Amino acid sequence: MALKILKIDPYLEPHKEDLEKRYKSYVSKKAELVGKNGSLSSFANGYKFFGIHPTEKGWVYREWAPGADEMYLTGDFNKWDLKACPMKKLENGVFEVELRGKKKLKLGDRIQAVVVRGDEVLRRIPTYATRVEQNKEDNSWCAVVNDALYDGFEWTDDGFKPATTPFIYECHIGMAQEKYDVGSYKEFTEGILPKIKKLGYNTIQIMAIMEHPYYGSFGYQVSNFFAASSRFGPSKDLKELVNTAHKMGITVLLDVVHSHAVKNTNEGLNMFDGTEYQFFHEGGKGNHPAWDTKLFNYGKNEVIHFLLSNLKFWMETYHFDGFRFDGVTSMLYHDHGLGSAFVNYGMYFSMNTDTEAVTYLQLANDLIHEINPKAVTIAEDMSGMPGMCIKLKDGGIGFDYRLAMGVPDLWIKMIKEYSDDNWDMYKLWYELTGCRPGEKSVGYCESHDQALVGDKTLIFRLCDSEMYWSMNKASNSMIIDRGIALHKMIRLLTSTLVGEGYLNFMGNEFGHPEWIDFPREGNGWSYHYCRRQWSLAENGLLRYEYLRDFDVAMIKLLKKERLMSKKAVSQWIHNDDKVIMYTKNKLAFTFNFHPTKSFNGYFVPVEEEGTYSVVMSSDDEAFGGFNRVDKTYKYVAEKRKDDGRIGFYCYLPNRSAIVFKKDK
Repeated sequence: MALKILKIDPYLEPHKEDLEKRYKSYVSKKAELVGKNGSLSSFANGYKFFGIHPTEKGWVYREWAPGADEMYLTGDFNKWDLKACPMKKLENGVFEVELRGKKKLKLGDRIQAVVVRGDEVLRRIPTYATRVEQNKEDNSWCAVVNDALYDGFEWTDDGFKPATTPFIYECHIGMAQEKYDVGSYKEFTEGILPKIKKLGYNTIQIMAIMEHPYYGSFGYQVSNFFAASSRFGPSKDLKELVNTAHKMGITVLLDVVHSHAVKNTNEGLNMFDGTEYQFFHEGGKGNHPAWDTKLFNYGKNEVIHFLLSNLKFWMETYHFDGFRFDGVTSMLYHDHGLGSAFVNYGMYFSMNTDTEAVTYLQLANDLIHEINPKAVTIAEDMSGMPGMCIKLKDGGIGFDYRLAMGVPDLWIKMIKEYSDDNWDMYKLWYELTGCRPGEKSVGYCESHDQALVGDKTLIFRLCDSEMYWSMNKASNSMIIDRGIALHKMIRLLTSTLVGEGYLNFMGNEFGHPEWIDFPREGNGWSYHYCRRQWSLAENGLLRYEYLRDFDVAMIKLLKKERLMSKKAVSQWIHNDDKVIMYTKNKLAFTFNFHPTKSFNGYFVPVEEEGTYSVVMSSDDEAFGGFNRVDKTYKYVAEKRKDDGRIGFYCYLPNRSAIVFKKDK
């Protein structure tokens, strides 16, 4: 077997046998699930069979609960009599009940499943419930008969194609508003989507959509995998959000959590049929030691069926264009990557690797791209697993992109541990340009991870408490000047060097201050830190506006010049001067990170002779700079006699970035 991945990355040759086994495992499992000529899309239809569905005469409810001795359905329709509506046990642990006449359900009815195992009588939420709400009376959760599958919503997004180069705006519906409350799907559609469009981002990656009982989990402890969070409004409003985004040309990705599940039994999948092994591993293997959550058994065909059906459900029912897979590193390794430094290739092909999880991820990517060949899948993997973004047929795992997760850590380390005049330009270049051969990544300076309470955003690390007093345009502060200058430079350097896509968490483009802290007992259930203060960049009085406007100009330049399509070349690094220069798509980039030194007559290398103009300067007054760059001047690039290099000489102000382009 000759896998192309070995040609793409020759360093994998010693692990040829492992890669072949990985590929064969995927092929074998797919054949086991769908047969010789079957499709994964036809297989992943669990949500069309299980759960609650209308019939000509009423409703039918089906559930897979192999550990249950008996099952019943209870709810508003039978005044919560636990055993008034028995379910019939079919083959393979499937239970079924048809409801007609007086037993007939109606939309909006609250329901629960009742599982009897031995002497235990367990009240559970149906595993395929498409609507789950919390009772205000006692804070318990129950399913609601919902028409998410059959609501007749009229989609108008036929022919929409996801962005080929994603500029991702990571967002959270509930905290997207400025008010001290939970925002809604409708408010996001009407108020936030236009902001995102105006900023220039072409993709949104939405967090916390899958229902979760604890708001403060940021949506990463999912209880009900087929239910759109009821906190933000009715499911129809989520469809309208996606439909509207598509009308605006915006791709919509779901932050999907298949790496673990909430351990709650009353709300989630845990112990649904009275056993711990229905969906999850038994014993300690089924518990995540750091997250206190349950871990799926990816070797079980019924679990694969559930999870693949979940992916298809979100794509077909809500028209999501793809997924950002959370916690992939945790899935890939039996120790979940905790404390592991992946220093050599052998660590990816050891006894520690969970091959069943790898196979599931391959099947997931296969299914997603079978349903929509243009779909986008992104892996959140800190370990750097080889082949993550290599095609399945070539021996890879099949993702389109991986998150460049080491980059935010790099910036935090530079800011936190080194003074400005000790920043290593060679280290920056090496870390920002390093990547797996043949694989695409999404670059970013910070995501929601760096904004959570206990951590700090870049701007807050740079400026800290000075932001409370000196962000007014009329004020003078060297700390704020430094922070604004570096914030812009870090973003431009990262976006132009790292990856084939770019990501920003909402509000970080304008340097949203402070952290994110969800309402909890420890903060008096306050929403003060669980919102986005858009007015800071919109009131015309504060410097946040400068950062936002720079981000708009940066995204516009990245898109116009197609800067994500090629790698940077012709780099010139001067560590003593703290200068990094390179060309990309025939544009020349100069970064002077020196805290105090500006350079006059500095040689800027380019690829071609001719006249060059400044197309962007971080030092523009409109971006909070000092206007030290003359944007009207024409720079003539010629070949130097002494060394044959082509370039021109210019003035490089300290803490500034300049982008040059050859005139036509």
